[in-house]
Amino acid sequence: MQSTLATTDARASGSGADDLARVLNDWFRREARDLPWRRPGFGAWGILVSEVMLQQTPVVRVIPRLAEWLDRWPTPSDLADAPPSEAIRAWAGLGYPRRALRLHACAVAIAERHGGEVPSDIEELLALPGIGDYTARAVAAFAYGKRHPVVDTNVRRFLARCVDGLGEPGPPAVRRDLASMESVLPVDDAEARVFNAAAMELGAVICTARAPRCGLCPVASECAWLGAGKPAYLGARRAVQKRYEGSDRQARGILLATLRKAVAPVPADELETLWPHREQRARALAGLVSDGLAVAGDDGYRLPD
Repeated sequence: MQSTLATTDARASGSGADDLARVLNDWFRREARDLPWRRPGFGAWGILVSEVMLQQTPVVRVIPRLAEWLDRWPTPSDLADAPPSEAIRAWAGLGYPRRALRLHACAVAIAERHGGEVPSDIEELLALPGIGDYTARAVAAFAYGKRHPVVDTNVRRFLARCVDGLGEPGPPAVRRDLASMESVLPVDDAEARVFNAAAMELGAVICTARAPRCGLCPVASECAWLGAGKPAYLGARRAVQKRYEGSDRQARGILLATLRKAVAPVPADELETLWPHREQRARALAGLVSDGLAVAGDDGYRLPD
């Protein structure tokens, strides 16, 4: 790790990082997509909810659902007062429904520990249920304007190419990734906030994984990968996700969709008709119960109260 930190110090000591930040921030101010969570006055609770929704769901699907969510539960206390089952129902179509339970538990903790106000301190954010390092830093930076490096998949790709000269990032490593972002993060709090968002935007719309649009990149002249002739990436690659059709995930989704619609417990024999493979169905139901997304009783299965 000592060599990584030495590299970080070397990068930060020159004017290259300042130039990179200035050019990228100028581009972002001109070209950034108009997204709800970037608008003035969008509160910390809305930003926290948006970050949780965006973790594994495309932006176009999140925007309308985020508006629905915040209309229904405009504060953490509003969500905390609702049963977990309502959060699970409201999450339909967003995928990975455990996020709904974590967000509900997070709202309860904010209401109980922080008087209903989303905290701004990273350690206090990390102490909330379901809030990891990325989300804590994103809330602190984007909601409260604090200077913290914020690193998601798009930022990691930008750093790998522009800073490290690699075609794609290697496996995530929090300390290394944060140090790399810190090395190019502006000192000024306001500019650092913009730069975090700008790096994400660049990775999302220009420096994409499969077809980077280098001809449109505002920092092409600073890109180590482009300058080296776009060498092929030879490092470790992330595992490809298994297909959804016929998977345990699909079985869980179909069973949970039925529980969402039900107003009373669903008998086990009724669930048997929804997924024909007995062992897979049993795994899916056991997983839903284990994850807290369903409750098993003598009269069948239901969402948690």
